[in-house]
Amino acid sequence: QVQLVESGGGLVQAGGSLRLACAASGLRSNYAVAWFRQAPGKEREFVSAISWYGATYYTDSVKGRFTISRVYAANTVLLQMNSLKPEDTAVYYCASGLRGDLSGLSPKECDYWGQGTQVTVSS
Repeated sequence: QVQLVESGGGLVQAGGSLRLACAASGLRSNYAVAWFRQAPGKEREFVSAISWYGATYYTDSVKGRFTISRVYAANTVLLQMNSLKPEDTAVYYCASGLRGDLSGLSPKECDYWGQGTQVTVSS
């Protein structure tokens, strides 16, 4: 049974940092992981992805501020978020079972999802 569990969300002031974690279990080896986010009233959007081999991808709005990485021994993917802005406020989800181009995934191309973690950036 596949399970993805996010943690690390919270409330932070603009310019601050948060680190999200996605703990994965039940996946076959060589899996990629992506992060998406969904703000109130908006569609879920791609944020970042990392391949099994460590290749990374970001949406333009977070390049230079967010860093995705893997901790292989812990089956965990991290999303370090720096210089946060109020427009980063959303529920953040990790996803796996990815079937598309990692540089710009659609939610429809992901088979497994975590429950989400809230990130709120105050101005």
